[in-house]
This record gives sequence, structure tokens and C-alpha cells, in this order.
Amino acid sequence: MKFYQQTTNNLLEYYDLQIERGLSRDQVNRNRSVYGENKLPEEKEESYLKVFLKSFKEPIVVVLLGAVALSFFSAIYSFQVVHDSQHGKEALYEAIAIAILILINAFLGFWQEISARKNLNALKEMNNRFVSVIREGSIEKIPANELVVGDLVKVGAGDFVEADVRWLEAEELQLIEAHLTGEADAIIKITAAINEEVEIGDQKNMGFSGSVVSSGQGIGLVVATGVHTELGKISQLMKNVSVKQSPLQETVKKLTKTLMKISAGIVVLTFIFGLISSDELSVASVTTVFSTSIALAVASIPDALPVVLSIVLTIGAVKMSKNKGLIKTLSSVETLGSTSYICSDKTGTLTQNEMTVTKFHANEQTYKVEGLGYHTTGDIAPETKVAQQKNYDSFMRGIVLCNDSQVREENKVTKVFGNPTEIALTVLGKKANYDKVNILRDEQLIRTLPFTSTRKMMSVVVKQDGKYYLYTKGAPDVLIDKCSGVLIEDKVEQTEKAKTDFLAVVDAYAEEALRTLAVAQRELSEEQALSGSTDELEKDFILTGVAGIIDPPRQEVKESVRKLHEANINVVMITGDHEKTARAIAYDLGIVDSKNAKVLKGIDLEKMSDEELFEIVTKVRVYARVTPEHKQRIVKQLQAHEQVVAMTGDGVNDAPALRAADIGVAMGITGTEVTKDSADLILLDDKFTTIEKSVYSGRTIYANIKNFMRHELTTNVAEVLALILGLLLFRITVGNVAAMTPTLTALMVLWVNMVSDAIPSFTLGYDVAETDLMKEKPRDPRQSILANYTWSRVLIRGGIMGAMVYLSFLLAARSGMETSEAQTVAFLTLVYGQLWHVFDARSSRTLFRRNPFENKRLVVAVLFAGFASFLVTMLPFFNNIMGTAQLTLPIYLLVLFIPALPTLILSGIKEIFKIKIW
Repeated sequence: MKFYQQTTNNLLEYYDLQIERGLSRDQVNRNRSVYGENKLPEEKEESYLKVFLKSFKEPIVVVLLGAVALSFFSAIYSFQVVHDSQHGKEALYEAIAIAILILINAFLGFWQEISARKNLNALKEMNNRFVSVIREGSIEKIPANELVVGDLVKVGAGDFVEADVRWLEAEELQLIEAHLTGEADAIIKITAAINEEVEIGDQKNMGFSGSVVSSGQGIGLVVATGVHTELGKISQLMKNVSVKQSPLQETVKKLTKTLMKISAGIVVLTFIFGLISSDELSVASVTTVFSTSIALAVASIPDALPVVLSIVLTIGAVKMSKNKGLIKTLSSVETLGSTSYICSDKTGTLTQNEMTVTKFHANEQTYKVEGLGYHTTGDIAPETKVAQQKNYDSFMRGIVLCNDSQVREENKVTKVFGNPTEIALTVLGKKANYDKVNILRDEQLIRTLPFTSTRKMMSVVVKQDGKYYLYTKGAPDVLIDKCSGVLIEDKVEQTEKAKTDFLAVVDAYAEEALRTLAVAQRELSEEQALSGSTDELEKDFILTGVAGIIDPPRQEVKESVRKLHEANINVVMITGDHEKTARAIAYDLGIVDSKNAKVLKGIDLEKMSDEELFEIVTKVRVYARVTPEHKQRIVKQLQAHEQVVAMTGDGVNDAPALRAADIGVAMGITGTEVTKDSADLILLDDKFTTIEKSVYSGRTIYANIKNFMRHELTTNVAEVLALILGLLLFRITVGNVAAMTPTLTALMVLWVNMVSDAIPSFTLGYDVAETDLMKEKPRDPRQSILANYTWSRVLIRGGIMGAMVYLSFLLAARSGMETSEAQTVAFLTLVYGQLWHVFDARSSRTLFRRNPFENKRLVVAVLFAGFASFLVTMLPFFNNIMGTAQLTLPIYLLVLFIPALPTLILSGIKEIFKIKIW
């Protein structure tokens, strides 16, 4: 049933009600059992244990768990079967080291998710409020969650509407429904049935849960409670939205699966080849091949990837927080960088959500008003600069005297009370030094004729210097019909031309999407002032002016929109407001470049299939009169075009679309708690420009992650190749090194991955952008993070580095070194080779294009990793655990500087010949 189309009598008959008595106790109980309680279902949170165990499902962690199992098996085999305690200890240390790595990653993920949980649920706030209902002939106060369908609710100014109601009585009743409709101004409520089909914003005989009564009073029949209210439907929409993985998560997931397959293939083939190639199948040969296989398993997977990735993203999140952007989920940091569409609500996001008079026409002069929102400072200047003297006394007196709102400064904070339109007029008065309280110190307010929806005006009678005056404000078309003249240059013009010219100003304001309010006055006799009827008083007006009112755009938004367009990001306005207003604001902000740009209305969108919407969604930049369901459809159809969509908003009506988007952005100051709860990014300063800064940060972070991934994988390729070359080529005993000896031990590989590689890698997260990233196109989310020659650079540089590591091992063996010494030479060659390479990994071009001291953290990390790696060859404790050995000074100098040659030579060739593949 569409309740807004039903008459009062039909509804009372349907619910078996009398408006004087309300529901009986039996009816309350019956309706509660039939229609349900006025509560929203609570979403069960995952247990801490389940959150902790989530990380163990990640593919890369599964591989590492396999490596732990293999190492433990090798340790047990060495201790129990071959009685090789030295190898058993090494295998046990490997297992423990990898297990610690897995636990660190699990705790990082656990902390990240638990810290992001919110204890406050805005949709539960209704349980803390009371409402007045008519039951069994008397008015009772009951908790809001005890309301049932069929209850008669009585509301007054300042009350919350706690369920969806159909108004049966309305006395000057006005509600603010911005949380659902996006309209900042109060909506006048009626009781008559509406015969046509209309959207929520035009259902003026309805009240919706979460709305606030700004003025008047009324009685409403509860027609929906809990999940069946419009607010409840939004909560259900949010539940039905699945969490979408970020582009980076998708890329890393695909990469990890690929690496897992490669790793498994290498390990199995290595083990089989090693056994087949052995001259004799002995315990020693099996142990050697097994050790090589474990080392390869550790080498082929970037062990530190989950931890370092989390750290790099955390660095990005901290950077964003300094720019007033609070990230709730780390993956959202990177998602912003690949965003191609930003869909934004209008009210409170692109605009101030504070009605403001931006211009007015009085005494034949048009004035511009500076200062936006409810701040009471701002210049008023003639638009044409013809008038040398500001002469708008009659107009200003009218707007402040015929006004019930209040604007007060308390502790340097502006506090407002009343109807948003009247507040805008009071603020204008204060800017011009007209204040109702000050005026009434010398004058007397005799009568007030309140606003009604039928008269469309409000009037006051004031006694001034012994004379009586009527001041009126209202709809321009109504006042023009009742006027006898227009005040022009302090004279009353009573010609039709004067009226026509005044009407032309009103029409011009309307074309600019300004809401118009006319002001008039007339002098009264004492008898009229004291006892005249409303009809007798409200006629023969002298029009003194008209105000143009709008919820103004935020000042910083226009520049941010320009920068986002420059970054090839489309900005889309999605609002519940009217078509003309939406188009005008969008044009003013530069979202559209034409005053006649296409605007798609909700009622038209409703008639479209998903396929039809899919065809036009990339061509539309402004949507008006839309519902929360429409917002979700728009987001989903943009995603169907493979677009990465960010959705911004502050009202409850924005929450489902925020959750459906790739990244939801909420306002931190004016945003509702439910919106913040649905968001990935919260703007702590409520500034749209923070989104633009966050996009820049996201792109920078992605570039840094790409550099980090390239460096990590180059090291992995070098490790794998060095081990495979040893397995394939080191087939005979060389000097003191036995045949089939692994080039590196598993713990050496683990040290490289977790210390000398990981520590410098995460400092790449502090790098600034190499180029002007905001002039590039958003990256294709389907594109691999290793695209654009990154794979070739990884393979070429990793291949050369791996070959050099094996060659250094071979030469060390030929020089007569012991096994541990030869492996130490290979180990340090790899360590210092990748420490030189990390400076090249910073650049998408060459290391010669970037100042190596620009990132001081990276320099410190490289020095630390280099010195720590030197120490593990000097200290006996590490010699026993990792199988390292002390070397001579000349050898240390060789393994420090020789590994720099491949990086310097390849970068030099690339710099000269512009070869992209390396």
C-alpha cells in the first residue's frame, strides 16, 4: 500500500482507529506480533579468534605454513633418522623463524581490523528517546522502540520522528529530512492524499524515521517500524552489499597464486631432479636435496610481502591522516590512487548544508552578499556599483522582524535555532547590522500571523514611533498578486511595469537555482493593527525586495574538481535535491561545462532497466531526486564498466552507496555515525579538497608499492636462480665444497628476505612522487602491478644478480674456501647486490634520475641492513645458526663493491639508449 495516496478516513478504517482514542492495549500487542518491533536487527560481529585466524587463509601464508611443516619434518628427520644434530638445528631454526614471521603478519592484520571496529551504531540511537502517543484516549510517553504500526504519534518542534508516519493533522508542521532526501531546507507537511506517484522527497504528507521537526506540530499514524521504515531499508541495503576487494588486493592475490604455482613446480622438479642426478641414493644425498628444496621454497616466495605491504600502506595511512583523511582499512589507501569516478552527494559534501542569502534585490538595487553558511560576517555590496549609498532599510527590517529563528555566538561558535530559511535571513540581517532584539528595544511587536501552507506567507505587526506597520515575507508570486506597488528609490511605483520588472528579478534568481523569498510592508491604522483579520491585513502590500537563497558550494570544491578532472577522474553529483538546483551547483563547481547539461532524475532512473542505465551511466554527471537504492544502482553500473568508484556523503541516505563503492568517503564533522561506519575514508575536516589530496597520496603509495614489489621480486629471482644454477651445475666436488651443496642455506635466504631486503623495502613507502602523478590517467585495475616492463626488469636484473651470486660461490669454492665460507661469499654478494639495486628500484626510469639522499630513511635502512648482514658473518652465534663464516678484509671489500656493477652498468645503458625493458 502506498500510504501517501490514501485519505485519512481510509487509513483510520484500515487500522480500525479513532483519532481521539488511538490503539487499545490488545491492538498494540496484536500489531507488534503482526508488524514487528521498532528495532533494527543487530549485526553479529566476528569473534576475535575468527578475525585472528583470517590471515592464515591467505595463499602466501599457506605456502609459508608449508615451508614450516617441511622444515620441522627435516629437523625431525635429521635428529631421529640420520642423527645430524647440526642440520637438525638449522632446520628447526628455519621453522621457528618462518613461524614467527607468520605470527607477526597475523597480529598486524588482527590489530588493523579490531582497531577499525566501531562501538557506536547510529541506528540504535532511537532506543534512547521517548515519544508521545495516543493510546486508549490518553497521551502517553513511551520509549521509541515500543512504537507499533497503527500508533498515533504527537510531535512538536525539536522532536525526532521515530518511525515512518502518515500525517493526519499538521499545524504549520515542517520537517528537516536531509538525512534521506539531501535537501537542506525544511519541508512543509500536509495531510491531504497525493494522487500521483512521487518520490520520497515529494511525499509531503509523510514523515520518515530519523527526521526532525523544525517547527509546528502534528499527529501522525505509524505505518512502518524497524526494518520496514525507509531508514530500516537503508540498513538492509548495507547488509546486502558484499565487501569488494581493492585493485591492489586483487593484483597481489593473482600474483601470489602465480608465485605459488611457480614455487610448487620449482620445489617438486628440484627434488625429483636432485634425486635422479645423485650418483647414489643415500641419506646424505636425500638430506642435501631436501635442504635445497626448502631453501628454494623460501626463496621463491616473497616471505616479507604481507608484512612489508601492510607497513607501506600504514605509512600511507599516516600521511593521509596528516592531510585530515582518516583511513579505516589499509587496502583503501591504494584504492584511492586507482579511482576513476568520484560520486558525491551534494548537500553537506559539495555544499555547506547551511542555507545562505547570496544576493538580494531591494529598492531597485541588487546586492551581492559575501560570506557563506551561518557565519555572521560578510560584506554587502551593490552588484552594479551604481548606488553609492546602501538603502535597504525596509527590506532588512522586514526579514529580521518577520522571523522566529535565532543565531547566537557561544564560545566563539555560531549556534542556530529555527527554520533554515529563516536562519539565512537572520544571518543576512546580522551582516547588515540589523538585529531583531535590538530593533524591538525601541519598537513593539504587536501581533504575529504565523506562516501557513495555504497563505504561503508570514506577517508581523510592529508599533514604531506611534505608527503601526505590517511586515510580511512569503512566496514572491503570492505577494506580487496582493501588492499595490513596489518600492523603487524610496518611492512607491504602482505601475504594472514595476511589478513586471520585480517578477523578472525573481525569475532570474530562479534560473540561478536560488530559492526566492519576497518581502513587503504596509502602514496600518490602529484599529487594523489591533483587530484586523489576516485577510484584511495581508493585502495592498508595498514590495520592498526579494532574497535569493541557496545552500552554497564549499569554497574549496571548485579547485578540487578542476584538479580531479586534470587527473582524468570523473566527478559525478548524486543528490535528492531538485533538478535545477543540482544543475546550477554542478555548473558552478565545474562538474559540468554547460548550463543545459543533462540531469537524470530518479523517477526516470526508476523506469530504466540495469541494461539501459549501463548504456548511459558514463555519460551522465548529475543525478537529481534520487533515492538510496538509485545511488547503489549508479555505483554498481559504473563498476560494471570496470571503473573504480569512490562515493562521498554525509547523510544516512548515502551509507548503502558508500558501502557498495570501491571506496566510501564520509564527512567526519557533519557526517552521521552510520555513514562513517560504512566508509573506508573519513574526512576529518569535511573538505572535498581532502579527497583530491588523498587521491594524490594513493597514487604515490601505489607507485611506491610497485617499486617495492619490483625490488622484492628481483631479489626472489636472484635467490631462486642462484640455487637452481647450483643444483644444475655444481655436480662435482670443487675444492672443499661437496657436490650438490646449496648455494645458500634456507636461513640465509630468510635473512635476505626479512632483513636486508624487507627493511629497505618498507622505507620506499616514504618516497615522494617521481613525476606529477595528478596529470596521469587512473591505472587500469585489471592491469598487473608488474605491467609496463616491470616483469622484464625483474627477470633481467634478478637473473644477472642470481648468476653473479652463483659465480661468486663457485669462485670461492675454487679458491679453496670451506663450504660455510663459500656460502657466506654468495650470501653477501646477494645482500649487497640487492642493497645497491634498491636505489634503482626507486625510479621507473634509472637511479641517475633520483637523488639517493632524498629519502633519508632509505639510506639509514640500507646502512643498517648492510652492517647487520656483515655482523651475522662475524658473530659465532649466527655462524652456528645460519652457517655463515668470517671472511678476510679483501673479500669483504670485493663482495661490497663488485655487486654494484650490474645495477650501475644496466642503469647507465638505459639512461643512454632509453631501453625500456630493463
